Amino acid sequence: MPFESVAGLDAEMSRVASANDSDIQREIWLLGQPPLTDFLDYVKKGVDGGDKIDRRVLVDAWRDANDHYYDLEQHEAGIADTIQCLELPSSLDALAQDLSDHEHFRNTFDRMPTTFGMVELDKIVVSQRRVTLPFVDALASQLGPHTDAVSLFRFCQPFERRDPQVEIRRLGNQRYVFMSASNDLRFHDVVLLGPSQILDRESCAPVSGAIGAFVGYGSNFLTVIRSDDRMVLHNGYHRAVAMRAAGITHAPCVIQTVTRRDELEVAAAQPVVDDPAFYFRSARPPVLKDFFDPKIRTILRARRTQKHVEVNFEVKEYTVYEGGQ
Repeated sequence: MPFESVAGLDAEMSRVASANDSDIQREIWLLGQPPLTDFLDYVKKGVDGGDKIDRRVLVDAWRDANDHYYDLEQHEAGIADTIQCLELPSSLDALAQDLSDHEHFRNTFDRMPTTFGMVELDKIVVSQRRVTLPFVDALASQLGPHTDAVSLFRFCQPFERRDPQVEIRRLGNQRYVFMSASNDLRFHDVVLLGPSQILDRESCAPVSGAIGAFVGYGSNFLTVIRSDDRMVLHNGYHRAVAMRAAGITHAPCVIQTVTRRDELEVAAAQPVVDDPAFYFRSARPPVLKDFFDPKIRTILRARRTQKHVEVNFEVKEYTVYEGGQ
């Protein structure tokens, strides 16, 4: 499936373009979803020449997409409730069990009931408005409509990781920054380490313990969150769009089931937590196939970004007198 931009926006972005192609990355954006101010702010700050783009062109494109969503609400009402979920082929049972036993899987999905299923991609509800086109194209090139089940499972639920390199810089005595080209870089946890866990480090005196601040990537499993008959895509947007671009209709997903708002708050992304009724109750929420609808989707010349995670710590030494009032 080819990706093209909205004609008016494409012409306007070409008019104001200033950066070399090496300095930008093309992003597929879904227009027409509120709030409009988010879209306008992103274009101004994150798009090549965005501060010079005629705001009327942006608003017109967004309004047309919003009108199209209104039409879809009439003709595709309830489409998200008809999503098909099939059982995994028996040939994938062993792989699913191996994945379930993996430490990354166990520690990620330790709160909600979790199952596997072959989920229909087109009707998965989406909360993320954009994906990076070169990444989608690179992933889609690995696939075809007849990709075998085992290869597809490993594509969706990778055992082996090829994450971008992380650069770490010391900014001061108590400040460090972790940097990556991937927006998936994140802070994980703080852990207290005992002396036996501290290896390959010489010290001028005995060490009683250490505090480790862990930074890294997400678990990277293709995951949906199910409530009643709907499923919202939680992780794996680029892979999901790439599979549809390659002609694949169903994908092996990790399915977390929630039954109430409190469960959603510990399992879902923040946009879904903030407005669950929109994603799980509205007549026609945004779904994955919208990334292929030329009346909704556009291509933006976005500036390249780098994700930074900064870690600061503070050390205090003081005396406490025991037995005092």
